[in-house]
Amino acid sequence: MYWSQASTNLALKLRRLRNRFGMSAPHVIVRAHVPWYLRLVVAAILIGLVIIAISWMHDSGRSLAGYDRSNAEADFQSERNRADKLQAELEQLRSAGSASESSLQIEQTAQLRLSEQVKMLETENGRLREDLAAFESLASGETKSEVIGIHRFQVERDPSSIGVYHYRLLLSAPISRADREFNGTLQLLMTVQQGGKAAIVSAVETEPADPKKYQIRFKYFRRVEGLFTVPVNAVLTKLEVRLMQGPNIVASQQITI
Repeated sequence: MYWSQASTNLALKLRRLRNRFGMSAPHVIVRAHVPWYLRLVVAAILIGLVIIAISWMHDSGRSLAGYDRSNAEADFQSERNRADKLQAELEQLRSAGSASESSLQIEQTAQLRLSEQVKMLETENGRLREDLAAFESLASGETKSEVIGIHRFQVERDPSSIGVYHYRLLLSAPISRADREFNGTLQLLMTVQQGGKAAIVSAVETEPADPKKYQIRFKYFRRVEGLFTVPVNAVLTKLEVRLMQGPNIVASQQITI
């Protein structure tokens, strides 16, 4: 029994050795050792070749389809230059438009001021014509009055202010007083409706800051004009002007508004 078991174990060992070194043993491949950096260089070269091949194939395909990259870049640059040129022309047109608009505004402002000046000159010319007519009437002797007279008495509302009126009148002295100078004051008496009641108010009371405003001195003729203010919440219905010399009324005239 002992010899039988020993022979069996020996047979198993021999079989294992035969399988490892015999015909049925596994194949062994022997390769030469290559450094890792050489492998990396080779891999990079291969990847570059693949990219170049893909790019060449892509360009070839676009060329076959009628697309040329160089022509496209040239067209793109041409269109870009044209866009830059159009943008520059647009900026020039905008600058010219702004300058034209500014010039137009200046011209319109100048025309407006000129129109206002013409209107003022026409108004002044009308007043001068009225004064001249009055002067000619007095000089020709058509007015036989031997006392100081009030002519062309007018009152109108000032459109730029509330409760403010503008008045103007012409004073004349008779020829018999030509060698003397008149020295007196002018009174403006306002008849107003205030709180449902009528009242008479002097313009001096509403403007006490300038008492010399109504002092009058003249020898032949004197044109007088100015502004007066109606009391708050009052309605002007009548205005009377008086030429005073001391306590005496030399001349007076009134106008209904």
